[in-house]
Amino acid sequence: MAGMGEKQQTRTGTVCRESPALVSARVLLNPFLRSSGLRCFLSIFKNFFLLQYKAAFFGGYPVSRADHPLDEKIPFTPGKVAVYLDFVAFWIRTIGFLLRRYQRRALEPAREILDSIGALYERAAEVYAVSFSTTARPFYVARPKFAVIHAFDPHLMCIPSLHVMVVIRTYTLFRDILRRLEGEEAFAPEIEEIRQGSLAITEAVLYVKQHSVNCVPAAMYAMTRFDPSLFPPEEGEYFCSRLFTSKDAVLGEDGETIRAYMLSLYRRFLAEGEKSSKWEKPLVDFLFSLPQTKKP
Repeated sequence: MAGMGEKQQTRTGTVCRESPALVSARVLLNPFLRSSGLRCFLSIFKNFFLLQYKAAFFGGYPVSRADHPLDEKIPFTPGKVAVYLDFVAFWIRTIGFLLRRYQRRALEPAREILDSIGALYERAAEVYAVSFSTTARPFYVARPKFAVIHAFDPHLMCIPSLHVMVVIRTYTLFRDILRRLEGEEAFAPEIEEIRQGSLAITEAVLYVKQHSVNCVPAAMYAMTRFDPSLFPPEEGEYFCSRLFTSKDAVLGEDGETIRAYMLSLYRRFLAEGEKSSKWEKPLVDFLFSLPQTKKP
């Protein structure tokens, strides 16, 4: 498989030095943050794990095949698995940075992040409750991290991608909070660090075959509808234009083809969403246009 010999990728920067475990403990020990932290955890458990395992174990639910031929243009790259799995620690570290830098001034913004992440899981579940979705992923367990993924992820929640929703919300809300606290210019490197991290994780979901090129624009659309002030269409188009453009990208001309497809699908969802009373209707309609099976 492509990428088996790659060294494990790590990121450097100020925010990534925060310890997710210590930040989580700090949240739970703080009376101001504890209730939001617990609500966030319960939302993740209910809207991701409980909902998905109910479908996996009891069956009878529609499951759409979200694959696209362009997925074959993206090489399976096991070396990206640590980046893929970093998405939870990714948003937790932004809370740690804010609390360390701003102390009591950061309490309200930290609670805002926690409440926002919990709300994202509720938002995505509005689609999952109608139709689950999956993709063809290789059964690869040569690395322990992949064994964990296969053991604990039934792989039924692809559209919209919560990975992509979470990292988009993280970088846009982090940027907005820093602007409110001090102004963007003071911490431009930290803002760029988180933006680049969000792009890397978005690419990683495709490199490790946990998602399809259909899943990314679906998540982008969900985020534009979730908060158009922080992720307007212009931001969405810019975000899409930067995918697979880093110096280690290996797609070449295929990268441009993939970006063009994802951008066209994002625009399609936006256009259909303008005519819909429910934000999720374009995604649900798209899911039901795909080949479907039912979990036995």
